[in-house]
Amino acid sequence: MGDPREPPGGTPEGGSSDNDDEFRSVVFDESFVRAARIQELSAQERLAGALGRATRPRGWGRLAMPRPALALLLVVVLAFAAAVYFGISAPRGQVVQPSGTQLTVSLTPLAPAGTVTAAADHAAPFAGLPAGYADGSAGFGLPAATATAHFTGSQVQRALDSVQQYLVLSELAPATLTANETAQVRKLLTAGELAQYDDSTNAPRDDQHHAATGWMVRFDPGQVALATDTVRTAGSVHVGELDADTLELTTDHTLVYALRPAGTTSDPAVTLYAVRRAVRVDVSRADLDAGRLRVVDAAVQAGPSPCTAGQTDYLQPLLATTAGVRPSSPPAVDPTDHGRPAWQTCGVLGAIAG
Repeated sequence: MGDPREPPGGTPEGGSSDNDDEFRSVVFDESFVRAARIQELSAQERLAGALGRATRPRGWGRLAMPRPALALLLVVVLAFAAAVYFGISAPRGQVVQPSGTQLTVSLTPLAPAGTVTAAADHAAPFAGLPAGYADGSAGFGLPAATATAHFTGSQVQRALDSVQQYLVLSELAPATLTANETAQVRKLLTAGELAQYDDSTNAPRDDQHHAATGWMVRFDPGQVALATDTVRTAGSVHVGELDADTLELTTDHTLVYALRPAGTTSDPAVTLYAVRRAVRVDVSRADLDAGRLRVVDAAVQAGPSPCTAGQTDYLQPLLATTAGVRPSSPPAVDPTDHGRPAWQTCGVLGAIAG
């Protein structure tokens, strides 16, 4: 019998045998056929003779490319188009605008009623304070965290923790008080207040919204130094709800600082400086998750201070000497003078120590 691998009629003349056919191992599978650059016309297309040729290019002819490459090209084109669109439509130098209620500040310097005298014992300046004051955050009077109508006890606790941290950094931290540190307080603020805060610390002004001393207690480090890092505090914090999505916390504290002139001095006199600071803080659910808060209102009364000194950049204490300092009398306020802002007022300081 003949070789079953040969054609029935034998090997055609001029053909090659199986042993000589080096292309017999090539398999023209479906993937090979799909990858072909050209495709033979169907019988119907050849009979129609519409194309005038025996083959046609596949896909885009010479520009044909694999599907993954085509998909990648499409993504690149769409990304470029989006970049061009947003680059043209977005305003240049856009900043996050304050959202919701902006901070409103009320500053009232308290002029001394008589001679400003130094603390009786400069080594223990707080010895004459009445009962009720504590050191630092121990005097904040934070309430127990209990659930409200729309917030759980744990959520209220997180809001209280954020407020306590803000009070510590804005009222007690030496770097804030006398070293011009502003970044730590900034980290606690909601994003919508950052532009207002930056404007207040970079260019403070007396317009009820851009006083640096509304956000924090601070003194001019070139003029004032802390006689001790301890601050005596007394007051309370209350928790309520502004609405179903916002906690409202109100703080009202009196803080007593022991101050002396900056630099070296032979006079050991220490001045007790009192600041009453009532602050309203809102914490939304989004800010609660982010550990941030919104400072809405800050009412500050501080003395002994001269009535005529600006208080927007730094609080301006009237520092005592061992012999005492006799201040000038507070200026009279003319209620018919509309050229002077109505919020610029001055009070008279009562006794700090008992």
